[in-house]
Amino acid sequence: MDYIKRINRELKYKGSILEFYADTIQLPDNSTAIWDHIEHRGAAAVIPVTDDGKILMVRQYRNSLDRETLEIPAGGLNGWDEPTKEAAARELEEETGYKSDNLDFLVSIVTAIAFCNEIIDIYIARNLVKTEQHLDEAEFIDVESYTLEQLKDMIFSGKLQDSKTISAILAYDAYVRDGRSSR
Repeated sequence: MDYIKRINRELKYKGSILEFYADTIQLPDNSTAIWDHIEHRGAAAVIPVTDDGKILMVRQYRNSLDRETLEIPAGGLNGWDEPTKEAAARELEEETGYKSDNLDFLVSIVTAIAFCNEIIDIYIARNLVKTEQHLDEAEFIDVESYTLEQLKDMIFSGKLQDSKTISAILAYDAYVRDGRSSR
């Protein structure tokens, strides 16, 4: 494929967590096109595994879908340079009311590769210690626990649709099946 090059990026809107840009792209035939780009600081997510092998999930309302969803705990970075492991630990405690000093990197995903640069690093948390939730002012989250098999059934029946959660659960399943974990 011939060379494609971004020759301009124009900020169109700056929101609280996203910036929207119109990128002028030079195509291989020397014509140009305008492509959308969404800039995102990145995020971290965590699969909290209880001592009995269940996975803690969070149920919350998502405005874009106008409904509740079931997801793994996750959140945006508090700055471009925040380590994702620290963000995962913070989100674990904020959203579930558990903390852990045992977080292991599992996988990194790009959520919407065609138009957004958001990358989410996903961790596994074990040795959970009960604390308390520290929800944001407009955040209302219920914590539920499921077995890995229950979550896989929800994925394949269409009940779980969140891409980071699906990626995390299936990666964790492979991690467990490959013998990298005692669960």
